Amino acid sequence: MRVVDHLWGTTTVGISCTDGVVLASDTRVVQGYYFIAHKRGKKILKIDDYIAATISGGVADAQALISSLQWEARSYKLERGVNMPVKAAANIASIILSSTRMAPLYIQLIIGGYDREGASLYVLDPLGGFSKEVFVGSGSGSPVALGYLEAELKPPVRIGEAIPIAVKSILAAMQRDTATGNDFEVMVTDSNGCRELSLEEKTRLTGLR
Repeated sequence: MRVVDHLWGTTTVGISCTDGVVLASDTRVVQGYYFIAHKRGKKILKIDDYIAATISGGVADAQALISSLQWEARSYKLERGVNMPVKAAANIASIILSSTRMAPLYIQLIIGGYDREGASLYVLDPLGGFSKEVFVGSGSGSPVALGYLEAELKPPVRIGEAIPIAVKSILAAMQRDTATGNDFEVMVTDSNGCRELSLEEKTRLTGLR
């Protein structure tokens, strides 16, 4: 488990399961720390069909880095005829972040996915350092979210067990962190690829809608 810069607004978490990866985040976008710029920001993005990432930090930096990773993933598949491994995506992101260390990109990533080795989850800091984790959080609400995960998560778990725990960790952060809020989103990645939870699935999980 690792907390990634809790001073940045937002809350995102990732859980590596025996059969895939669960990524979850809130949807509030803040400028500074107190101004809500958007209530439905998308913070979980696909890199390819079997790899996704959560973002925290500067939106422009995040979009640029994710676009670069998407291009690298397409090129890898065209050249080799297979999908890019999750660790390769983390390595490429690490190289890009490290190469800009004199003027760091204001971003941190959680990258998770499914490949021939199974499910894996990586966290990256702004200078390119990265590590493989079983569960991890980033953003200002991550101490609250991770406190919940540490209390409730008993690895190894399957996706079906991890989803409600991930959601409840985000909801807990919403109650305690002003830069986290409005709604949540969840993406699951397994042998069938990346899939976002539908509104109906989210309603069943929370009972709030």
